[in-house]
Amino acid sequence: MRWRLDLAYDGAAYRGWASQPGLPSVQQSVEDALALVLRLDEPARVTVAGRTDTGVHARGQVIHVDLPDDVETDETHLVRRLDRVLPDDIVVRSARQAPDGFDARFSALRRRYVYRIWDGPTRPDPLHRNHVVHHHKPLDVSAMNDAAVGILGEHDFAAFCRRREGASTIRSLIQLTTRRTDAGIVETTVVADAFCHSMVRSLMGALTAVGEGRNEPAWMVRVLKAKVRDSRVKVMPAHGLTLEEVVYPADSQLADRARESRQFRGTVESAEDD
Repeated sequence: MRWRLDLAYDGAAYRGWASQPGLPSVQQSVEDALALVLRLDEPARVTVAGRTDTGVHARGQVIHVDLPDDVETDETHLVRRLDRVLPDDIVVRSARQAPDGFDARFSALRRRYVYRIWDGPTRPDPLHRNHVVHHHKPLDVSAMNDAAVGILGEHDFAAFCRRREGASTIRSLIQLTTRRTDAGIVETTVVADAFCHSMVRSLMGALTAVGEGRNEPAWMVRVLKAKVRDSRVKVMPAHGLTLEEVVYPADSQLADRARESRQFRGTVESAEDD
């Protein structure tokens, strides 16, 4: 029986999503909690939509877990029981039996991240300091949006990714837009079918270089076309990044989407692994 769980978490205390021996991870916390509340004979193994890295947060993370048919629970009780045992910085927003063909990772159509920067003359609001990066130079939001236009679409984003052996760096970038909120926070929304290692934070490093006037907007296109890492592209701090949403197709299309994704990406991680 496959279940879908929707999560939110503050990533500050964790060495990312993925379990690592001897290190705190969101995955290990969730799997341990499931095994405890459901009294499983074997550890729960979950599949995640986006493997966030150390310090990255999530409001809209999605996982699936396959549970034995003899496990007795329902959606309301499972959420309540997990809430009692999970740490305060991890919340299960909802839990439900997944429709046929659902795969948290491969069925996803797109992931939406938001990166938040404070470029004011003082430090950021102390209530936001763990989720907003303090940038010490003022940013030109218009220039950042001009730079983003040229790299939208399907490209090889090798210049903005940390390469992994055998992993493709071809991605479809659907949205890259920046705005200044009423509170003065510079928010960049990044949407793609999937992300390769460090892609979002590298894109942000390039955008901030344009925003503070060190490079002109057309420079981002030149970096993209070079298909190699550029030393001028800084990887921005993790705590400004939040996974906000994972979007899936209609239930009838879940299995087809998962099959297409596997064929296209193979073993490539569909995540912002920073």
